[in-house]
Parts: sequence; C-alpha cells; structure tokens
Amino acid sequence: MTSRAISARPRPRRAVRHLIVGLTVALVAALTPAGATTPAQAAPTLLSQGRPATASSTENAGTPASAAVDGNTGTRWASAFSDPQWLQVDLGARATISQVNLLWEGAYGRAFQLQTSDDGATWTTIYSTTTGTGGTQNLTVTGAGRYVRMNGTARGTGYGYSLWEFQVYGETGGSTPTCGSTNVAQGSPATASSTQDAGLAASAAVDGNTGTRWASAASDPQWLRVDLGSTRTICRVVLTWEAAYARAFQLQTSADGATWTTIYSTTTGTGGTQSLTVSGSGRYLRMYGTARGTTYGYSLWELAVNTTGGGTGEPPVDTTDPRNPNLGPNTFVFDPSTPTSTIQSRLNTLFTQQETNQFGPQRYAVLFKPGTYTADVNLGFFTQVAGLGMSPDDVNLNGHVRTEAFWFGGNATQNFWRAAENLSVTLPAGQTVERWAVSQAAPYRRMHLRGAQNQIQLWNGGDGWSSGGLMADTRVDGLVVSGSQQQWYSRNSEFGNGWTGSVWNMVFQGVNGAPAPSFPNPSHTVIGQTPQVREKPFLYVDGTGEYRVFVPALRTNSTGTSWYNKTPAGSSISLSQFYVVQPGTSAATINAALAQGRHLLFTPGVHHVTEPIQVNRADTVVLGLGLATIQADNGSVGMRVADVDGVKVAGLMFEAGTTNSPVLMEVGPSGSSASHASNPTSLHDVFFRIGGPHVGKATNTLTVNSDNVIGDHMWLWRADHAASGVPTGWTLNTADTGLTVNGDNVTMYGLFVEHYQKYQTIWNGNGGRTYFYQNELPYDPPNQAAWMNGSTRGYAAYKVADSVTSHQAWGLGSYSYFNVNPAVVEERAFEVPNNPNVRFTNMVTVSLGGVGTINRVINNAGGTANAANQQVYLTTYP
Repeated sequence: MTSRAISARPRPRRAVRHLIVGLTVALVAALTPAGATTPAQAAPTLLSQGRPATASSTENAGTPASAAVDGNTGTRWASAFSDPQWLQVDLGARATISQVNLLWEGAYGRAFQLQTSDDGATWTTIYSTTTGTGGTQNLTVTGAGRYVRMNGTARGTGYGYSLWEFQVYGETGGSTPTCGSTNVAQGSPATASSTQDAGLAASAAVDGNTGTRWASAASDPQWLRVDLGSTRTICRVVLTWEAAYARAFQLQTSADGATWTTIYSTTTGTGGTQSLTVSGSGRYLRMYGTARGTTYGYSLWELAVNTTGGGTGEPPVDTTDPRNPNLGPNTFVFDPSTPTSTIQSRLNTLFTQQETNQFGPQRYAVLFKPGTYTADVNLGFFTQVAGLGMSPDDVNLNGHVRTEAFWFGGNATQNFWRAAENLSVTLPAGQTVERWAVSQAAPYRRMHLRGAQNQIQLWNGGDGWSSGGLMADTRVDGLVVSGSQQQWYSRNSEFGNGWTGSVWNMVFQGVNGAPAPSFPNPSHTVIGQTPQVREKPFLYVDGTGEYRVFVPALRTNSTGTSWYNKTPAGSSISLSQFYVVQPGTSAATINAALAQGRHLLFTPGVHHVTEPIQVNRADTVVLGLGLATIQADNGSVGMRVADVDGVKVAGLMFEAGTTNSPVLMEVGPSGSSASHASNPTSLHDVFFRIGGPHVGKATNTLTVNSDNVIGDHMWLWRADHAASGVPTGWTLNTADTGLTVNGDNVTMYGLFVEHYQKYQTIWNGNGGRTYFYQNELPYDPPNQAAWMNGSTRGYAAYKVADSVTSHQAWGLGSYSYFNVNPAVVEERAFEVPNNPNVRFTNMVTVSLGGVGTINRVINNAGGTANAANQQVYLTTYP
C-alpha cells in the first residue's frame, strides 16, 4: 500500500466556518432585548476531548487517533485504505451519550455505526447508516457506555477514513450494569428429565418456597431446566440443594432448548447452598447432573437465576427522547401558544371528574411551559399542577391556583392528595384572596403568590374546617391567613406581610415573616433555621426545549426559599437519562432500567408491582407526576432502596394490595450502618395508603434502616373511616405500624402518620429529629380489649425506644376520635425514655368532639384530653 503525504489532501475552509459562527453570535446578541438575561442552562458536556483514543489503523505517524480528539480542527486521524476500520475513545467513566459530531475530512465513511461499550469488548450500536455524506455530521443519539467508537464498514472514497474531530457529548453518571438480585427463574416454567414422585415436581424448585423441592430418579444423568421467557444475560445461579446433591454437574444455557452451551462445570460439588458467578446468555438454563453425591437422585429446594442489566439480558427498556418524551395520556402540557379556552376547558373537565374522586384510579398532571397564561386552576383529587420553568416566576398564571371544599359542604378535612408546584400566580384585578383549603398530602411547594395586597387563606371558619398541610420553598408577597386550618407546617418560605391565625399546632421553620413564637396561645412553634434539607427535584424545560430534572443541592442551616432573588444550587439531569414508567410496566422492566443506570419518572396512574422496585445505585432520582401510585400486589414490597448515598424519591404514593405486605417501602436493608451525612437519601411528598379504594393490608408501611435519611413531607394513612361504599373496618384494612426508624440521625420534616392499629411511629435509632408531627389515632377499635399493649391501654402515637439516648421533636399533635366505641382510652400519646437528651417541645392532645380519651400527653406528664377537657397542651418534656 502506497502512503500519501499529509499535505497532498485539501483542507476545509475553517475561516468560513469561524465567520459563520461569529455572525450567528452577533445575530443572537442583536435579537436579545437590552437588559435581558437568558436563563442558565445545563447543556450536555463534551466528554471526548483530550481522552485516550485508539484506532484499527493509521495512515501514517502524522495522522494518529489522538488527533481526532485534540480539539484542533487542523489535525486529523486517517486510517489505512481498507474496510472495516474504527476509531475509539475512552471517556474514563460510564456516561449517557446524547450527541456525536463527526467532522470528516475529504475521506469519509459512507457506511458506519456509532457504538458504545462498557468494557471495550462488547459493543451496542446506537446509530447506523449506509448513506453517509461526509462533511460535518451532528448526530443525536441515545446510548450509554465508557467507550464510544465510529465503526466504518464502507468508505466513501478510495482513501481510508479521516476525521478532523470526533466529538462525543453527554453526561457522566450511572454505573456499569451489575448483577441484579431479582430471581428471574421464580415462577417460570420448569421441566426435568425425571421426578421421584408427583409431589416433587420440577416447578417446586422455582416456586420461591424453600420448603418444597424437585427430586429426580436415582440414576445419572439427570437435569432440571427453566424457561426464562426471553434471552437473558445470566450472571449468577444459586442452587439450594437438599441432602441429595450433585457431585458433578454443569450449568448450561440455550437459545432454543436444544443446543446447549456450558457456562459452569464442576466434578467436586459440595451440596448445600451454592452461589455461582457465571457469564452466559440464553432463554433456557439447566442444571445437568452427571454424578450424584449420594445414592439418591438429585434434589433442589430452589434454583435461582440472576441477570445483569443491559443488552438482551433484561426486559427491553425504551430510550427517552428528552425533547419529545412520552409523559403518558394523563399528562397535559401547555405552552403560551395554546388557546386560553383550550386550557380552561381541560382544567374544568379534570376538576369536574376529580372534585369528589378520592378513591378512583385516575391520576393527572397539568404542566405549563415557561410563559404567561390566564387560567383558573381549581384542583380536585389526584391532580398536580406545575410549572416547567427553572424558577416559579418563569410561569405566571393570571387567575387562580386554588382548592375549595364545596363538594363536602364546606368541610375541607378530606381535601387530600393534590399538589401545586413551581408556579407564580397573579390574582385577577379586584380580587385579593387565594383559597387553599386542604388537609393532608396536598403540598403547596415552590410557589409564588404575587402582590403584597393579596392573601392566601387556608380556609374560612364560616365554611368549615381544614386539617393539616405543607407550604415549602414558597414566597407569598402578602399575608397568610390560617383561618380554620387546624394544624400546618411551613418550611423555608417567605411571607411578605406575615401570618395570622392559629388553632392547635402551627409550626414555622426557616420562614422569613413567621409570627413570634407563642405556643400554646396562639399555638405557634417557631424554629429559626432548617438544619439540613434539600428541596424536592422537579421537571423543567430548558431554553433549547429539552426536558430535564433539576435536583436541588443540600442546604445547611437555611432560611427562606431556595430560588427567590437567588440562583438555586443543584444539578440538572437530562430526561434522556430517565426511564419513563407507564402504567402496566412490570417491576422487572423497571429494575432493568435501574440496573442500566437510569433514573425513573413515573407517569400519572396506578402502577401495579408484584416484586419490589429495587433502587441500588447512589444518587438515583425517582420522581412521580400526578401523584403516581405504586400498588404492591400479591404481598409484595413496593420499593426497596439500598444503603447508598443520595437517592431521591419524590412525588409518589404507595398503596397496599389486598394480600398483606410485610412493608410497603424500605430504605436500606436491615442492619444498614453506612454514614450518609454528606449526601443523605431524601423522600419528598411521599404518601402511603392502606385501604380506601379496596381492602388493603400491610404489617409495616415505611421502614427506614439507613442512617441520615431526610423525610420531607410524608403522610402515612390507614383507612379506618371513609366515604360510603368504601370498605373499612378493624379486621379489613389491617396495619400495625406506620413509620419505623431504625437508622441513626434520621430527620423528618412535616410528618403525618394516622390510624394504625399499634404504634403509629416507632423510633429505634439515635440522633433522630422530627419537626411537626400530626397524628390521629385509629377511630375503630371495637373495644378496649382489642386495643391493649400488654397491660397498657392502647399504643402511643409516637414511641421512642427505651434504648435510644438522643432524640428531639418539635410541634407534635395527637388526636382521638374513638367513634366505634367512645369508651376506649389511650394511656399516653408520646412514650419516650427518661433521658435529658430526649427532648420534646410543644405538644398538644385533642379529644375530637370529646369522643374518646387520651389520658396523658407524654409518659405520665400532661393532663387528660376527654369530653370535659378536649385540648391539652404541654410545652416541654422533660
């Protein structure tokens, strides 16, 4: 092959390219109004420049692979004059790839693929063409890996392949797919060469029950085969042998059940439980025994198969187009060009459907892109309204974002499950009152009510009561009027004209414009700062039209909002790095997406799972739209989070199925002990429901085993009373405990736990803190004998274990309404060890309407709440 001098090839006219760029910049500047600023946008990063590059060949020493990633469009890589050829760059860490730019010299690729790999050996094609045109190709792609290569298969000229620059854009993050913990063999079809008898069938080895087994005839060879349903990448096989084990056997895979490949072999099997790391793929896996270890046959209690994420090893996981994502049929996205009549018609239709629909399966999200609108948003059940700007002020609604209670005769104590977020509101001319009549699970978060003359009213005593809510990261230019709101938690907000009103338990933390501390008259608990919190992640659209999720940074000793008159700190993640979960998606597919390093965005609806969603990767974001609901069916756990740093779960409801679950959500496995002080896991607007639309059962609801977890507004609720026709009852919706905290240094902001049959909250970890606690005891104990804790009458609403040496709580309320049997008594609302480092500040107990009795506030301190004395306050303990 004859080499050519480098100078023999013409160069592109780079000066012209630079002139075009300069004119573009000048034009943009000319079209930008004076004094205007463009919002800061997080863009994909150029990852390839200066990274190690290799190639299948080089034309000569002056055209090395490194020249294509040096940022200099005057140097180039060129290959030998043959096919195929490739150029590969090592990004140094796994990344999500969103764009690849190819700046071809005259010798271009007519047919080539762009490919990614985690190990530089196994490649996944993310772009392919047979009609390449050369020149500059800016290619939008979706893929992930540490290595990216251009794999050329047909040259466009008689020369080789030549690139001035090979530019890879994306975002680092995620991890190489790891071996999952889900047993994909469980419940799959199984067959065997023989069975000892009908009671020892092949299916017994894949039923998840270690008390049943498969056993073969007493001869060699014998096999057990499981059909995994599709081709899987297998990384681990666990064999749980009965006493009749295999001394010599192979593990084999097959695509068709006929031709087999051995992926593991031994002649020295020991029996017992063998956890075998393997590498192979196939639809079928079998244990092929060739020599028994006893005179009996082969016998397995269980055969378990684990797989890795990625490739063909897991259920297919769709990519997400960050500019045109499928947010599901129940998400409505408006932009300023949408006619006002269209927007209002949709809002009216949703409200009419959802005004009373507290137990239906419908869920909705209404999202507004940056701009100005005229709209009256009256929110019903399971509806979220949110802006898609980086700041609430990027979206302004001239009109209202409100919640009324006319459907319930003015009683707002059942206005649950709705949300307003990331918007600014300008009231119509001549109107000065915004009404937000809500109770639990109805956050007013990251909002801006404009106008110092305006007020937001948390309900009107003339119309009825409302009972508990959250205002966080919110700016109200005017006045907040609590009215007939019974209890409320405000955090990191700004009230321009302050706050007025109180009933039982109003807590203000890190709030500029909070009233003076005065508990119990009026019942204002004021805490100057918030020690450590991050705000809730949110979806937004950047200036280029790309959907992204902003993850606010952790703040320490903070006051006021994270955004008003300041630039919020945090990080931005392209929606291309999220798997968008639609109702009907299996937990296996969701877990496959997580194993591939994806975050999760749940679209509005009820998502049924029959195995836990397993969040194993640090810093994973799990975000729900429209109060998306995860229902744990068949006794499953809804979600488990590993003992890792910085997971964020936000905007989700977990619901119990009709078969009892041991727990609906678990943060960290039992025995977790790692410190996450610098990057805690956080839960934001995460709600739990046991019963309501149907009978529900769960022994525990939320268990926190990890240290340093932050809870940012949660409502855990068992249905013991509900609307007509909804099944409720002491023996129907069964649930022992709401929240169990085993981790150390766990902090809860705005914690609502209600109606459980034993302790509402159990706190076993040290260093715990709770800021605002709302509780109603179960309404429905049939008699005192049915609700006894040993010899103690009833169970405390908040139990700190005797072993705990440090714990603090501020602003706590517990209420009784034993309407099934008003003679029932709870001995004490709060039960704690007598230790000077266990301190409770500002507590209230209430016998609602005098129905039922709470004998003491905390331990043996505080008076009795009953028909004669319905409210009891205690400011400190000890």
